[in-house]
Amino acid sequence: MSCDKLWRFLKRCKMTTLFRLLLGAGPLLLLVLSPVHGFNNATLPLVLWHGMGDSCCNPLSMGSIKKMIEEAIPGIDVLSLMIGKTVIQDTENGFFMDVNEQVSMVCSQLAQDPKLKDGYNAMGFSQGGQFLRAVAQRCPSPPMKTLISVGGQQQGVYGLPKCPGESSHICDWIRKKLNSGAYTDIVQKHLVQAQYWHDPLNDDLYKKHSLFLADINQERVVNETYKKNLQLLHKFVMVKFLQDSVVDPVDTEWFGFLKTGQANETETLQESVLYKEDRLGLAAMEAAGKLDFLATEGDHLQFTDEWFNAKLVPYLH
Repeated sequence: MSCDKLWRFLKRCKMTTLFRLLLGAGPLLLLVLSPVHGFNNATLPLVLWHGMGDSCCNPLSMGSIKKMIEEAIPGIDVLSLMIGKTVIQDTENGFFMDVNEQVSMVCSQLAQDPKLKDGYNAMGFSQGGQFLRAVAQRCPSPPMKTLISVGGQQQGVYGLPKCPGESSHICDWIRKKLNSGAYTDIVQKHLVQAQYWHDPLNDDLYKKHSLFLADINQERVVNETYKKNLQLLHKFVMVKFLQDSVVDPVDTEWFGFLKTGQANETETLQESVLYKEDRLGLAAMEAAGKLDFLATEGDHLQFTDEWFNAKLVPYLH
């Protein structure tokens, strides 16, 4: 099936039917949360960005996270981003809206929020992790202080092992188009996951045609503004899920990835050209104690409330 036919098919699909296929095994946060008390009031608001297949306000995922943080830190303002005017649009846009447009929309929303003028902390879940990093790099006002990437694919992905709905035709088509046509204009423009598809076997195509990831990761040129803005963060925290079966390769959650030219051997952030040439300022940030690498047992976005409160909440004070 050609890329334009795929897109016409997606446009014809009733979104409610498509979401039943896509969300059947999607990486939603399914947690049983209990109140945690005893923390001091926070001085900075918190901005949340959900992952693929989720929405700002799902009571089983982001809604529960928002509530837990508000109970842990009384008085904190928590903004869970809605990309669109409705929850359905928010979920839909996580699959089909140009990521650069999403980031621009969020930057505008944050700039107009008077509660954020003195700064804020940010926490992104799955793809929301790298999207918020783009906000930090592109939009330094209001200032982001701490960025927490929870299972975020900072170097992109090269695989879709658990596309929701394993037997559905849509997942087969998405996989096929990512493998064979991820860097065509129509797929790049209209499939969010293609915009952080990182093919180590086609490095030149990736660097030339990736609309989002190659730009924010300084793959073509070094944008000194991106580098300067990211280094304004007080902390950049990356969480890896040690039994992650959704993100491929899992090393991307710590900014590692597959070595260029093959698809088996991985390298850490510190072994990469990005770090050795300090194209994004990450080496300088690590030297300054600004990078924290956390790990937790469990599959993608599966963690306990005890772990969350012990490991992540302290960064929000």
